[in-house]
Amino acid sequence: MSKDIVLSIKGVDRTYVDEDGGAVEALRGINLDIKRGEFVSIIGSSGCGKTTLLRLIAGLDAPEAGSIALEGEPITGTDPHRGYVFQQGSLFPWLTVEKNIASGLVARGVYREQKADVARYIELIGLQGFEKAYPHQISGGMAQRVAIARALINRPSALLLDEPMGALDSFTRADIQDKLLELWRKNATTMLLVTHVVDEAIYLSDRIVIMTPRPGKISEILDVKMEHPRHRGGPAFLSLRRDILEKLNLASAAPQPEYII
Repeated sequence: MSKDIVLSIKGVDRTYVDEDGGAVEALRGINLDIKRGEFVSIIGSSGCGKTTLLRLIAGLDAPEAGSIALEGEPITGTDPHRGYVFQQGSLFPWLTVEKNIASGLVARGVYREQKADVARYIELIGLQGFEKAYPHQISGGMAQRVAIARALINRPSALLLDEPMGALDSFTRADIQDKLLELWRKNATTMLLVTHVVDEAIYLSDRIVIMTPRPGKISEILDVKMEHPRHRGGPAFLSLRRDILEKLNLASAAPQPEYII
């Protein structure tokens, strides 16, 4: 495997059994390599297997066929080297902001050695003054910042983001997007985002993975050849947006050929 590849997915299939005992094919033949330090977004219609794929990468589930490896090591379960941010943040309600961020360090037994990182990440996510606040005392956007910092403080090889801005209003969503880009640049962390918002994928990503409806397959992978900061109303942005929307409509109308890299 190339030293530039941090995450490698080869021939992954995943099928579930529904409530009636029938087979539901969620993913078929997923092949994807992600380079170190890349920001990659996965988009597609609801139910196309985006979150299923992210859960497999996180080690929260396992494929029937194929393999997933991080840094050349097969993924067989959860690990702090793969940070995961859920749509709702999933903070511990009984812990303060700073203790939520520190929880991973405590679980790994390295809190004493890395205690100073807690204050650094609170500053990075812009929540100075809220260290002692509890989750019910802060906004949804603040809670997502805490969740992102809690995942990043473990210095993961890859940060997995499962529609973390999905429940936020448009202004807060834009703020979190900019904060993610700032953290991505400062930490050079490989990031993989699941989203259903085309503009979000274009604004953030180096590459965009388009998936077909169930069974989820990769229909196409697009390079986003725009420098940061990106302007949502610029001609290049709008042209790519139109192109992706057309491809998504085609993907919804009929199965697409597999795209393997």
